[in-house]
Amino acid sequence: MKKTHFLLSLLALGFVNSCQNSDEAINETPKQFEVHDKPVNVTTHDGRPFSTGNTSSANGKFVAGPGGGVMMQGFYWDVPDGGTWWNTVAGKVTDWSNSGISAVWLPPASKAQNGAYSMGYDPTDYYDFGNYNQNGTVETRFGSKTELEALITKAHAENMQVYADIVLNHNSGGQSQANPFTGTNTWTDFSGVASGKFQRSYNDFYKNSYGNNDEGAFGGFPDLCHANPYVQGWLWGREDSVGKYYKNVMKFDGWRFDYVKGFGPWVVNTWNSNIGGFSVGELWDSNVNTLEWWANNANSSVFDFAAYYKMDEAFDNGNLNALNDDMMWKRNPFKAVTFVANHDTDVIYNKMLAYAYILTHEGYPTIFYRDYEEWLNKERLNNLIWIHNNKATGNTSILYTDNDEYIARRNGYNGNPGLVVYINNSSNWQERWIQTNWAGQQIKDFTGHSSWHPTTQGDKWVKIQCPPKSYSVWSLNQ
Repeated sequence: MKKTHFLLSLLALGFVNSCQNSDEAINETPKQFEVHDKPVNVTTHDGRPFSTGNTSSANGKFVAGPGGGVMMQGFYWDVPDGGTWWNTVAGKVTDWSNSGISAVWLPPASKAQNGAYSMGYDPTDYYDFGNYNQNGTVETRFGSKTELEALITKAHAENMQVYADIVLNHNSGGQSQANPFTGTNTWTDFSGVASGKFQRSYNDFYKNSYGNNDEGAFGGFPDLCHANPYVQGWLWGREDSVGKYYKNVMKFDGWRFDYVKGFGPWVVNTWNSNIGGFSVGELWDSNVNTLEWWANNANSSVFDFAAYYKMDEAFDNGNLNALNDDMMWKRNPFKAVTFVANHDTDVIYNKMLAYAYILTHEGYPTIFYRDYEEWLNKERLNNLIWIHNNKATGNTSILYTDNDEYIARRNGYNGNPGLVVYINNSSNWQERWIQTNWAGQQIKDFTGHSSWHPTTQGDKWVKIQCPPKSYSVWSLNQ
């Protein structure tokens, strides 16, 4: 069940005056006990940004900003059927690119068992993109192959990457056949797929001659056996394999792997080494050790579910101290994809605070389609995307936390000064003295929520402020 989302009041966020002006903020003596005696250095790498690869497979022009890229999840659960979705997304990619979004993640694009009504997570024929009459329809729920190719071409023309949602754990829509390994009939006969490619039978699914099971099955669907060399060849080995067809023919730039709990990380690792491109796995687990283990063994990024649940605890349950806890982006910011909501889960209520968090912190932030296009303030999201791309540089130090307030500093990289982000979940304006990396420099809030333009002291301390139930983001006024 989805939540109802309310836009925050502009008056409450940006136009209420604080009890002190910027001159008072500059001239007072800082109370250093208000912040950590020493910043907590969350990450200590050289500060380089998250990278998804510096070129698009189509035009070689994609270059992320100083802060790295931002991904758009270009769908939600049960988008309108009728074959219009590829055209809908194609109509938005220019605006998305102009707003600073550098990649779009599309839903599973191939024909699935439920035909024109399927969201694609029950794949039948990996090579049918809406160009074969199969499962009761020619087009998929999202449209035709021609429309998908036009969308990808347009996204590339806008210097955006395009990521395919790949379902490798299970298949659906096969015919019934006698299965000697189960002693029953199973729905594992895919010899009649309309494309004629990657025909499958009972020996390509567990249980079979390769074993009884792998790491996990899903929903009673036939569980694809990656140990079978025939399956490996069709997924990534052959010149016309699924992966190579998606990359070389359809021109996808990367992969979102569905339900990676269902098979070993070696599958994604092998796919990546044979196919290339950006990859991220959906490992639905809040345990950071598990996320890090999978990412390292898969040689892939992973969605940061640890950060997701900590943000819910922080912003919805009045405990911003939870943001001190461990998260995947703190373990390895170069393999962490952060998000606030997706097509499967949408539990965070104070979403603008959460977006302020992921778009100022490390990792690869993802914007959910409905948040951007329907539920939240697009202008404010665009402002945060601009801040991410232009100011969110360098490694991270946490300066202050309590139940209601959180302040962190990005320490800058390659001449870019970085930023300080202040998140305030209380009902009142708040002010704090904090230590920056800048001596004798004027700073400003790039969100426009505060009108202060204070100058940092010689020891780099300065007072900043934040509106109630909101955020401010400070950097050099340049």
